[in-house]
Amino acid sequence: MSLPYSRKEKKVSPGNYRPVSLTCIASRIMESILKDHLVDYLTMNDLILKSQHGFMKKRSCLTNLLEYLENLSDLVDQGHSVDVVYLDFSKAFNKVPHERISVMLQAHGIGGHILEWIKSWLRGRKQRVVLNGSFSCWIQVCSGVPQGSVLGPLLFIIFINLFDHEVGILEILSKYADDT
Repeated sequence: MSLPYSRKEKKVSPGNYRPVSLTCIASRIMESILKDHLVDYLTMNDLILKSQHGFMKKRSCLTNLLEYLENLSDLVDQGHSVDVVYLDFSKAFNKVPHERISVMLQAHGIGGHILEWIKSWLRGRKQRVVLNGSFSCWIQVCSGVPQGSVLGPLLFIIFINLFDHEVGILEILSKYADDT
């Protein structure tokens, strides 16, 4: 079940809300166990590119900024001109198609029962809005990783992991979750 959570001060604007998944403790424990094993597998096999700083151990917003500053300073010191492009995908966590997550998991060597469990976990989700004691109708959720979940952020970074290869013309790429 998802409940809306306001991201900004203006609570009257529907665009300021994002869904947050409410899950049971047993599900969160299972997600946590699976996440730990997936992170170990991805890390051991160097499958998450070094450009990703979000949701990774010993990587943070600060490491992202420090690496960026170091790279930029080196290029300027060498006399290069530098163009910078900043990307912030709007509502990125909500828009990831479930089928593409499945394809990206397989591309990272994740299959079998684990892949089937994740697909089942994503499938059949519904959401509604509750406001002042009134409830909207339930609607099917066909895309996105569940926000507020344990596994959702990892699935998202797996989904965008190979983004670096798609923008090969860029010399430096640095990501923090959905910000590039």
